[in-house]
Amino acid sequence: MWDVIQRGGPIIYIITLCSILALAVALERIYHLRRAKINTRDFMAKIAEKLKRNKIMEAIEMCNSTPGPIAHIMKAGILKHDRPRSEIREAIEDAGLHEVPRLEKNLGVLATIAHIAPLLGLLGTVTGMVRAFQVIQEKATSLYPVNPGDLAGGIWEALITTVAGLSVAIPTFVAYNYLVSRVDGFVLDMEKSATDLLNILTVRGDKYEV
Repeated sequence: MWDVIQRGGPIIYIITLCSILALAVALERIYHLRRAKINTRDFMAKIAEKLKRNKIMEAIEMCNSTPGPIAHIMKAGILKHDRPRSEIREAIEDAGLHEVPRLEKNLGVLATIAHIAPLLGLLGTVTGMVRAFQVIQEKATSLYPVNPGDLAGGIWEALITTVAGLSVAIPTFVAYNYLVSRVDGFVLDMEKSATDLLNILTVRGDKYEV
């Protein structure tokens, strides 16, 4: 394997570095999103029960002990439980603006690698072909004819970098799309949970005003 990588020329080292970086980012994001995943329906049911019983501090403690962005935005809304609906919504939206970038952290790195890996492979192909033609030119001015072995180095570089670039780009693009879909799922749950909390707090406020 190391011999194959060495035959790929200098570009192959950049592609290898991209593959390591992509793998590290993908694993970190999968781990982070898995930790942030909760049973939203069960969590919201428990929060609603505590709010209906006016146990505000217990609801806040539940949010503090629950990982993930949904608990964080719920806490922001509950802290404004005695305020008008517009202020509660604003607090939830502000919290959401901080949570979404955390979910999307480093996804741009994956997208960049997925786009540049094939281009790096193409660059390696071009440099490999240039190397092969340089050999042809050198042999043309010498007394020795060109043979396939003389061109092998340039052809190896051209083919290996193309394969390597595509081998990195394809799984990286798949991982990127998978993680984006997971983030979209979190955002959808956050929006639904925020609406449910607003309705609960509004009904609760109307009840105590009466």
